[in-house]
Amino acid sequence: MQAGFDVLIIGGGHNGLVAAAYLARSGRRVLVLERREMLGGCSVTEEVWPGYRVSTAAYLTSLLEERVIRDLELEKFGYQVDAKDPAFFSAFPDGRHFFMWQDRRRTLDEISKFSRRDAERYPAYEDHIERLSRIVAPLLLTTPPQFPPHGAADFLDYLKLAAKLYGLARRDLVPLIRIFTQSAADFLNEWFESEELKVTLATDGVIGANGGPRSPGTAYILLHHCMGGVGGKRGLWGFVRGGMGMVSESVAESARRSGATVRINSVVEKILVRDGRACGVVLSGGEEIAASTVVSNLDPKRTFLGLIGERGLDPEFAAAIRAFRCEGTSLKMNLALSGLPEFRALPGAPGPQHRATMHICPSIDYIERAWDDAKYGRPSERPMLELTIPTMYDASLAPPGRHIMGVFLQYAPYTLRDGNWDQLRESYADRVIDLIAEYTPNIRDIIVDRQTLTPLDLERRFGITGGNIFHGEMSLDQMFVMRPVAGWARYRTPIRGLYLCGSGAHPGGGVMGAPGYNAAREILKDT
Repeated sequence: MQAGFDVLIIGGGHNGLVAAAYLARSGRRVLVLERREMLGGCSVTEEVWPGYRVSTAAYLTSLLEERVIRDLELEKFGYQVDAKDPAFFSAFPDGRHFFMWQDRRRTLDEISKFSRRDAERYPAYEDHIERLSRIVAPLLLTTPPQFPPHGAADFLDYLKLAAKLYGLARRDLVPLIRIFTQSAADFLNEWFESEELKVTLATDGVIGANGGPRSPGTAYILLHHCMGGVGGKRGLWGFVRGGMGMVSESVAESARRSGATVRINSVVEKILVRDGRACGVVLSGGEEIAASTVVSNLDPKRTFLGLIGERGLDPEFAAAIRAFRCEGTSLKMNLALSGLPEFRALPGAPGPQHRATMHICPSIDYIERAWDDAKYGRPSERPMLELTIPTMYDASLAPPGRHIMGVFLQYAPYTLRDGNWDQLRESYADRVIDLIAEYTPNIRDIIVDRQTLTPLDLERRFGITGGNIFHGEMSLDQMFVMRPVAGWARYRTPIRGLYLCGSGAHPGGGVMGAPGYNAAREILKDT
């Protein structure tokens, strides 16, 4: 058995690499084992076609914690972001269009085209989101208190948490409680009357969610996607130079410089447990590696049901992990293009629309109907689409004169009522292209090649159970003290020496690095 490591991390996704970097900087001997031929998990850049370097899964950044960027000196190791401007472009079937810009004045002018009242209300809305974000954002880097509490020390943690909220003005406290349970539609209806503005904002509430804009809890998903930023400006999203793989590569290089060892093509088949304590792993092929601490960046089901097995778990804990909901409803298409799409609502290329996240979802009702299909096991007949063209910011990602377009789609349920994704993948991709063509008639003429990643493909390719991009639903009963299950939200597990550091732990999904940071902090306390 190979020995010599203090900490062994299973999975070289960005959270595992963040944990590795912090632990290595603290003097621990760290080994990261990644099953694929490249690091990054869902945050990768892959040469899907010759000359096209594609962010195959995750495609934008905003949530990556500023503390992680600063502590790990990521910019020194190649991390560079171009903030989107404009932020959003929505095209509507009647030929109208709507932009949102970094410049608030320009955004207000756009809103005024649809509602002067909403333009007057929008600055207060942004201020409201900012206040809520300032309250919630610190909790992302906080270890949840023990739930249910076991003793005096646990109750003290709750008092510390209450102290953070003590003194909040009623105008903040009441909305804070409500946003965790409201739907995105109800939340936005309180502020605005313009359907065009509301649907543009509502998209952030359903990205990766198993729910429509009228589903309770989607208001928090909306807030979650607004809590990050680029260059210190809250709410901005951007394209990473070199693709999303540069997030992972910059973190990995920081970890290596601090002494961590990183191995690819290393498939972990089993976590070794002796006398109730994790003591190493077994790789495919039989190699055993010992370590005093084992950290899993995999989702909870893969970690416990796959690498430990139910026989090695307390039956009540095993049942809770089985009940953890982690089926996804997101589909990602990547297109190689010979030119740029021409929108009926705004002809001309290149134009500012191509630099934005481009929405095809004309109303709240449209998205809700898309969810209606999915909740009964059908891919949305008319799905919500987000289109992005990273080559508008980084031309090096494609051959000269060519472009990459990402298509993020809601909803495509993992479990289908009829058929399976291997049967439906290409015919459904054709339907998506048909929908895009209603808004950009030249799209078929400029597609050079395409890649379609259904939830089943996401599961197979990136090792995420059910193809859920957040490693598990981010609903109220699976968040904070309940993530992944009650009693085990503090990164530790029922097996001594085994920790979780992935998105299945608090605070959940997105390329943020917070679970990795928090897990490393708790490991250092224990070791």
